Amino acid sequence: MTVDRDAYRRYDPAALNAQYIARDAVPAFGAYTKRWQETSARTAEDLPCQVDIAYGESVAEKLDIFPALDGGPAPVLVFYHGGYWRSTDKSWYRFLARPFVERGVTVVFPDYGLCPAVTMDTIADQCRRSFEWIWRNAASFGGDEARVFVSGHSAGGQIAGMLLAADWSGLGSVSGFPIKGVTAVSGLFDLEPIRLTSLNEDLGMDEAAACRNSPVDRPLPISPPPIIAAVGALESDEFRRQTRLYAAHAAALGAACEVLEGAGHHHYSILDAMANPR
Repeated sequence: MTVDRDAYRRYDPAALNAQYIARDAVPAFGAYTKRWQETSARTAEDLPCQVDIAYGESVAEKLDIFPALDGGPAPVLVFYHGGYWRSTDKSWYRFLARPFVERGVTVVFPDYGLCPAVTMDTIADQCRRSFEWIWRNAASFGGDEARVFVSGHSAGGQIAGMLLAADWSGLGSVSGFPIKGVTAVSGLFDLEPIRLTSLNEDLGMDEAAACRNSPVDRPLPISPPPIIAAVGALESDEFRRQTRLYAAHAAALGAACEVLEGAGHHHYSILDAMANPR
């Protein structure tokens, strides 16, 4: 698969903003986020869970755990939320737990600091530490450290890609690479185009920071786990190109990467597909 990495350069600034500011392309954005929050609140009331568990010292360094309903040791799905690294938090996305915990999977939702209060490099460090905490403590909440998977939506897709590229040799895993699979949903993998949009007013990236935090500029493990790169068919050309670009990067480094394009789905409704047991 060959994908033009420089295709974004054909857009003027206004058009590039239109490609990447997804909420402007979905008039019902507010209705989706309202439903997510309402359903997530009910999910936390209905299901056993531990919320706001500290994995670090800052106020943002908390996570929620929804254990598998049939006990453990269970596979663990770690989900990193989106919001362009500058908005939303884990509590909006708890609704995603239900279909997984009902099928024997423990789901963990980490939070992280938001720009501009923190930098992109700080977010990367926080997310690495959150994953390490989850992996090291999996047995304490009924999880199986040998079956930990990472997922994320939008900015969370970038986080998933960065975690896959991180050096985990210090964990001492006896089951091989600690991440057993990745599902990146509507992810952002080359941050240079983002740096050129108005979003960067909050993100504050220079060219070097954009490169450091771009999964397409990072390595993969020697024996990479399987990857799913999903995107909505109704998303912008740039979002769909970003997914194909990451898939090409992964394939070039020996990873099995499946691209899923969700028919009829845009940047927000694609999470309904993730939460659909079918």
